[in-house]
Amino acid sequence: MRGTGTSVRKLWPRRAAISGLFFLLGFCLAVWAVNIPAIQATVHASNALLGVLLLAMGAGSVAGMQIAGPFVDRVGSKRIIVWGAIILAIGISLPGFASEPIGLGVGLFVYGLGNGVIEVSVNDQAVRLERVWRRPIMGSIHAFFSIGSAAGATIGALMANLGLSARWALGTGSVTAAILACCCIPLLSTGVTHKEVPAAAISGNSTEGPRPRRVAALALLAFLMMLAEGTANDWSALQATERFEVPGGTAAVAYGVFAVAISVGRLLSDVVVHASSPKLVVRYGAAAAGLGMTVVVLSPDFWLTVAGWAVFGTGLSGMTPTIFSAAGNLGGANQGVVISRVVGAGFVGLLAGPAIIGWVAEYTGLTNALVLPLLFCVLTVWLAPNVESPRPNQTHEAETTLSRVSAGTRSGEES
Repeated sequence: MRGTGTSVRKLWPRRAAISGLFFLLGFCLAVWAVNIPAIQATVHASNALLGVLLLAMGAGSVAGMQIAGPFVDRVGSKRIIVWGAIILAIGISLPGFASEPIGLGVGLFVYGLGNGVIEVSVNDQAVRLERVWRRPIMGSIHAFFSIGSAAGATIGALMANLGLSARWALGTGSVTAAILACCCIPLLSTGVTHKEVPAAAISGNSTEGPRPRRVAALALLAFLMMLAEGTANDWSALQATERFEVPGGTAAVAYGVFAVAISVGRLLSDVVVHASSPKLVVRYGAAAAGLGMTVVVLSPDFWLTVAGWAVFGTGLSGMTPTIFSAAGNLGGANQGVVISRVVGAGFVGLLAGPAIIGWVAEYTGLTNALVLPLLFCVLTVWLAPNVESPRPNQTHEAETTLSRVSAGTRSGEES
């Protein structure tokens, strides 16, 4: 059951602010990604060395996530987002000033650190908002990351075509981060557990802390599904080129279709979660993704392969937001720590996926290596029940608490 029209209208600015921060994360990542070739040439880094330097960004992100978790629980995610935004705004500009590999590595670590801090904190905000919204909204909020990525890639490519250096493009990312942060942060809630709906009232977990096995299962699910997503990001176009010998521009359609499918799917996934359940979204989403990957592996035709990537993206679309939502509702007073662990595991999968597929492809061929994410989808079908928890209106206590919080928005508590 959804809150009253008045209370929901008062929550829309907060939802817009959280969505804006997801847009910011996607925008900065894309601006950096499209300028990688130019920066690589500037610092004179080989492909192998660049791969090592990219690990610095990943290490910074994972470190930021683990650092942010306990502080989110202690002082609230709103304050932590402020620090994350400052670090991110500085860090995204640093690679543009690098003239040697060491400088680039330091810049990427700082950028990753800010990215990781915001990633955990903004997911904490999204989970808390979803509770008082009283229906699934995580998927559509996460979709703004993809929208931001598209905007960042477009602007980055346009600036490159105009002959502007990577320093200008990354500076644009820095200014955008500062402006969006200043606009969004004041609209957020404090993100302190005792001022929000208790997670136990939502999840039905009456214990003081989450069960370690459940946290581990959610972390594994995040790792598997973001690994699968990373595989598509880095290998879909190359697989099409290798298997069907199509030109690079044509092969890029495979990734483009996947990206559109996962973005649109996330915008629509909230309706599906609300109409069914988180468990079914993950279970059937994994089954659909597995079917799509089966088509990719077995297809004798390029356009049938493109259709397989579309089904794969559609299946994956609602899964990561659903897993993160389950992690937040499991956390109780340790919500920030639980989110940091699950999001961190997912990010490791996103980074490790392309590398793992590349190693396997060296021995089996790229198309055969894609059997690995297919197997991960099968494993996810079995693990799907770990995302399930009773809905808010299944307990009188939760319904009463949620109504009290929704009514409290009129006094400004939620802003």
